[in-house]
Amino acid sequence: MSKEILNGREVIIEFFPVGAFVKVSAMDTKTLTEISIQGPASAPEETLKRNALKRLEYVLKKKGLI
Repeated sequence: MSKEILNGREVIIEFFPVGAFVKVSAMDTKTLTEISIQGPASAPEETLKRNALKRLEYVLKKKGLI
């Protein structure tokens, strides 16, 4: 779902390990909208990335940017 809506948009994703957790930030470069989530360090990177993209999509929709 997120990939189709965010398709064609440049999204920067960063992972910051903080102890037993990982902070994941995602930013849409077109609107300069940034979100962050956190998850367990043991979670697969793909799962954390997918959750961050879903959150970014939610915020962009809520702000009426997509």
